[in-house]
Amino acid sequence: MAFGSFNQGPSAPMAEPNTTPLVDVMLVLLVVFIITTPLLTNAVQVDLPRAHAAEHQAKPEQIRLTVDVAGKLYWNDQPVPEADLPARFAAASTANPNVELHLSADKAVRYETVAKTLAAAQQNGVGKIGFVTAAQ
Repeated sequence: MAFGSFNQGPSAPMAEPNTTPLVDVMLVLLVVFIITTPLLTNAVQVDLPRAHAAEHQAKPEQIRLTVDVAGKLYWNDQPVPEADLPARFAAASTANPNVELHLSADKAVRYETVAKTLAAAQQNGVGKIGFVTAAQ
């Protein structure tokens, strides 16, 4: 690039910008776009495999066991005495080995009641136990 000086006379400053580098860059971009544009319009045929959904497996039986403030037990919303729990757990685990126990207890319930319930469930074959909590 040629630069002028600030002196007067034959070497006065240039009044025109040098557009040669700008034209060079634009020509290079034009050539790149001319080459790459046909590649964008070609489609590639792909044979995708057909997927088949697996059969829906039934969820295991769930036992909803609730312990209220007074310590009363409810088996799927039906009142049940504490003495009947081991027999019910044994019958449920015999009928379905993958039975799940969902235990919901009030926060004011004595831990002793919850611990006895969990022990009865575990001793009688219920291996999947979950605790249900309420959002406050």
